[in-house]
Amino acid sequence: MKIESITTTTFSWMSPRVSDSAGHSHPGDPHSATMAMLTITADDGTQGFSFAPPEIVRPYVLDAFFRKVMVGQDPFDRERLWQDLVLWQRGSAHQLTERAMSFVEQALWDLIGRKLNLPVWKILGGYRDKVPAYGSTMCGDELRGGLSTPQEYGDFAEKLVARGYKAIKLHTWMPPVAFAPDPKMDVKACAAVREAVGPDIELMLDGYHWYSRSDALYIGKELEKLRFAWFEEPMQEESMSSYAWLADNLQIDVIGPESLGGKYHSRADWVKAGACDILRAGANGVGGISPCLKVANLAEAFGMNCEVHGNGAASLAVIGAIKNCRWYERGLLHPFLDYDQPAPWLNSLVDPMDREGNVQLPARPGLGEDINFAYIEANTISHG
Repeated sequence: MKIESITTTTFSWMSPRVSDSAGHSHPGDPHSATMAMLTITADDGTQGFSFAPPEIVRPYVLDAFFRKVMVGQDPFDRERLWQDLVLWQRGSAHQLTERAMSFVEQALWDLIGRKLNLPVWKILGGYRDKVPAYGSTMCGDELRGGLSTPQEYGDFAEKLVARGYKAIKLHTWMPPVAFAPDPKMDVKACAAVREAVGPDIELMLDGYHWYSRSDALYIGKELEKLRFAWFEEPMQEESMSSYAWLADNLQIDVIGPESLGGKYHSRADWVKAGACDILRAGANGVGGISPCLKVANLAEAFGMNCEVHGNGAASLAVIGAIKNCRWYERGLLHPFLDYDQPAPWLNSLVDPMDREGNVQLPARPGLGEDINFAYIEANTISHG
């Protein structure tokens, strides 16, 4: 069995989300957007698929890296192919990004699962068949009735609990919101949510700001009073020493790194430095499902949990295979959006949640996505 081709299909869809000037996502008027499906085809006709914004894998990346390394190779030699791509990142990391690596690696896993007629999470280890989800909010905004005040965060949290969530993670206000960032407003939102949901719902805060040490310490101390479960990304993650200092000065669990590059190598340094209490990685951020699994295994060796960043099929594949992850991140959620409506290129959600707050691991082979190929064909813009 050999890889015969690697192609992309770019198609249009109507998105209900807009990005502000800092790149944060918010509800907005539906508008035309684009998505890309990457397809790996083997010589026996087996295919694997993954989805990402088209700017992640440009034609040059397909030709210079993916096709050069992978075409003509056995798709079951997945680790060797991934390591060969890693070598190409030297001097080309600005083109062959971690996200691009993840895009092709996920499609490779999907092909393997479809060939074996097994879900990827079972191939990886099959630890569980369901996982509790936390509701992960969008960033705060200035939309009346949305997430523009602490009270609106509290009101939305009540609705999330009624939906079945047993945990909620807040993303609070960020520039270009007029008053952001503001540590005291962050704390007010956290306090409003705790008051709204009571003592038994687990709460987390993703600071997502480049706060100073003093501001991060202030917020963390207030979160301890509110009995939050973890504190995430309040400072630049490039400053590992700042996180080691913060973890030494707080009782609340500090989680990270999320957006820092360096795959499992940088995360090993964070563990050694005591810069976090819970390790963090996402399949998109560290170069794929396999390196994300390596981060989780690293955390387990040190008696730590690894909370997988982000939603979707790749996250579920990792979570379904490991013990040391408590939650699946479901979102991003907002009062004006219906998360339970699948994207138009999927016939159904890959992560439906029951009334008890649990997400079942997908039973379909591969990554488990039920792809609407007819929609993609009808809305195709280009092939690559």
